[in-house]
Order: sequence, then structure tokens, then C-alpha cells
Amino acid sequence: MAKQRSPPPSHLLLLLLLLVTCPYPPHVRANCNFQGRSDDRRRNSKVKGMFVFGSSLVDNGNNNFLDNMAKANYSPYGIDFPLGPSGRFTNGRNVVDLLGEYLALPSLIPPFNDPSTKGLKVVHGVDFASGGSGILDDTGSIVGQVTSLSQQIRNFEGSTLPELEAQVGCRSGELLPDNYVFLVGAGSNDYTYNYYLSANANLTLQSFTANLISSLSLQLQKLHGLGGRKFVLMGINPIGCSPSAKARVLTRIGCVQVLNRAVRLFNVELKSLVDDLNAKLPDSRFVVVNSYKIVRDIIKNPASKGFNDSTTPCCEVLSFAEGGNGVLCKTGGRACANRSSHVFFDGLHPTEAVNVQIATKAFLSARRTEVYPINVKRLAEA
Repeated sequence: MAKQRSPPPSHLLLLLLLLVTCPYPPHVRANCNFQGRSDDRRRNSKVKGMFVFGSSLVDNGNNNFLDNMAKANYSPYGIDFPLGPSGRFTNGRNVVDLLGEYLALPSLIPPFNDPSTKGLKVVHGVDFASGGSGILDDTGSIVGQVTSLSQQIRNFEGSTLPELEAQVGCRSGELLPDNYVFLVGAGSNDYTYNYYLSANANLTLQSFTANLISSLSLQLQKLHGLGGRKFVLMGINPIGCSPSAKARVLTRIGCVQVLNRAVRLFNVELKSLVDDLNAKLPDSRFVVVNSYKIVRDIIKNPASKGFNDSTTPCCEVLSFAEGGNGVLCKTGGRACANRSSHVFFDGLHPTEAVNVQIATKAFLSARRTEVYPINVKRLAEA
């Protein structure tokens, strides 16, 4: 008579059941499902999308849905953009759009605050940036309701990331490292709308900048903790050379050096932060784009870069005396005909032609003085 086998212990039965019904641990899926969500050109590409954080230079329209004075959802903004005025602070595409094209992303990055940014729309990235905002939570209150960098990251963590995981079918630890670029462009408003206000008169520029970089470091590490591994950090442009900055001083000859000195200090510390984070987080790659140098080179010798006006805004900007703020285009106002030859579209923000130069250098340049330590193309391929 054959010996009857004893049934396996209950814990082994449970393990077998889990292996049959879920071949991977519940917190990890073997493959993220991007099929059907991109065209044939994209299916073999590593980078599937981009998440964007920062202020007006990278805002794709979030401020359209906020109660503030920092909006660009009216003509002549977007005069060269296929969708017309969209909330982008330029005449056409911004750096986010152009880098998205270089990365061959299948669609424009939608703004988080748009109620339609949900479901499949989040799969190729979301833009959280808010014009007028800064690295510090209290920056930008002078212009009204803005979304600080910390809140932008909370929006990503609490709303977009769970939706993305549900759409693609895997958790952030597997989903984000290879498939997404995290672009962060913030800091200029922390000087213009924070430090240079009277409330900060007791702080030295060095101590304020150190605090700014320390705060940014924590925010970047937060994004790393959520799964981000490929980071593009935008340096601050030479804001002292903007028409709005020069209009505030007695002479309009040359740039406002007090602003540019602050920006240069920040950018030097930002490069050091990239070195520190690349050493501290060896599973990640941090890249910094020296947009200060790229734009300053154009302003110093505009003709050599194809520009003929580096001092005046292309659109009609109202001064304080005229009831404006010296920065934004007049609603329905005039715009110059030769926009591709102007450096500034309004009193602060560059034209699409300048954004093309910045994005091209960021993606392709081999000069570490322009993008450091590697360019965005190499970052995307890593």
C-alpha cells in the first residue's frame, strides 16, 4: 500500500498561491506598460516623459488657474505658438517644449493645474511650475497666489505619482529611474521677489544664497526619494541685463551688476551642489545648464548669434508710471515683427529664439562651461 503524503504546511500553500497569482512581489512589477501610449518612434527610447518644477521660464500654464498678477494667457504671448496664448511667458515655445522635442516626447507637457491633466495625459510628464514662485515658500507672495517649489513637489507626490503608477502599472521605484527626466528651474524670484525686499535687509547675500541652495538640496533629495534619478537643473539667467531691471535704475547703459552678482553666486553654488549630489547619490545623474553664460554670450555679441536687439522688449510693456509692472506684455498690445532677432520678448523673459539656443546647448553641447558635467542627451541615454 502506497504511503500517503502529508499536505504541505499552510504557509507553503499561501506562498504557492502568491506565486501563481502574482509572479512579482506586490510592491514591484517586472515591466511598466507604456504600450499604446507612444508612437513607434518612442517605443525603443529610454526616456518616456519629463516632470517640470520651477517658475515662469518653465511654466506651461499653471498660473492660468491661480489668482495672481503673473499670467501670460493673453495676446501677444503665444503669437508664434501653435495653440496661441497658453500661459507660456514667451512668444512661442519655452525650454520645456524644446527639450521635449529633443527627447522626442510625443506631446507637450501639460500643466498640473489644468483639470484635464489626468489619466493618460500624465504618462509623458506633467509641468508643476508656477510663474513668480521660488525655492523658498514665501517667495512670490507680492504677485499673489503662486505655487512654491515645495508645494509643487507635494503635488507630484500626492496626486500625479499615484495616477501615473495606476496608468502604467508599476511602482515609482521601477517606473521613474530610467523613464523620466526631472527638470528644475527656480531661484531668480527668490532674489527679485524676496531677498531684495526690505524684509531681508539684515541677511548677507552669501548667507541668503547658502540657505537657498540648502533648501534646494533638500527638495532635490525629496524627488530622489520618490524615485527620480535623471535631473536637469537650470541655472539663473542674467536677470540684471533684462529690460525691466535696467528700467529701474537711473542709467540704462549696461546691466544691473548687483543682480548679476547675486545670480552668478547662486549659479556657482548650484554647480557645487551638482557635484555634491552626484557624489552623495551615485545612483543618480544631476546636470546643470549654465543658461547665464548662454544668454550672456548672446547679449555681449548678439550679431554673432543671429540677434540684433538685446536691450528692448519685443512686446509692448507698460511701465509703473503707465500702470504696468515693467515686466509683462500689455494685454492685446503690439509685438515686434522680427521676433527671432530679439533677445527679450517682454521685460524679463527671452524669446523663443533664445530658448532654442538654451535648449540646444543643454541637449548637445560638449562644453562643460555650458552644461555640466554631461549634456542632456547623454543623461537621457544613461
